[in-house]
Amino acid sequence: MTQTRRALIFGMGAATALAACGNGVGGAGAATIDARADSTVNQMYSQYPGTRALGQKAAGMLVMPLVTEAGLGFGGAYGRGALRVGGATVDYYSLVKGSGGLQIGAQQYAHVLFFMTDSALMNFRRSPGWAAGANIEYAIPEGGETLAAETTTSLAPIIAVIFGKSGLHVGATLEGVKYTRIIP
Repeated sequence: MTQTRRALIFGMGAATALAACGNGVGGAGAATIDARADSTVNQMYSQYPGTRALGQKAAGMLVMPLVTEAGLGFGGAYGRGALRVGGATVDYYSLVKGSGGLQIGAQQYAHVLFFMTDSALMNFRRSPGWAAGANIEYAIPEGGETLAAETTTSLAPIIAVIFGKSGLHVGATLEGVKYTRIIP
């Protein structure tokens, strides 16, 4: 077995094991996801008050309370969350991410997608599996800074906010993310 194949097998195994830890896999299903999503939104609004304005303007929000990511050469991530429209959960989704490159480590974080237009939300909901692409504006708040809904972000059809990181994951990778509707 070549060194590359061993790294691939090890990386995929580590990512799968970590993804199953603390993400509600085999948990109480919808009730657990909803409780975690409520807590995540409350934490985000408390830590980053500017996101409240984004939430009020958004056609919908996909709240991924806990995404677990790990990698050693090859890596992956997994999380489950709730799609909220008008403050109510309308669907549940899983996030699966694959990556390859120079990387090592593991981390967990919260991830919220704000769908700023009805068409962006409709495209997301109608697709059988939606891959994140270049049409997403990432807003990553650092430290205790306030994230503001400024002109540049309010014009983007989809805004992703990533916060609450813990762990250490470093490297340079090529990656892809896919969101899929699930029944918890």
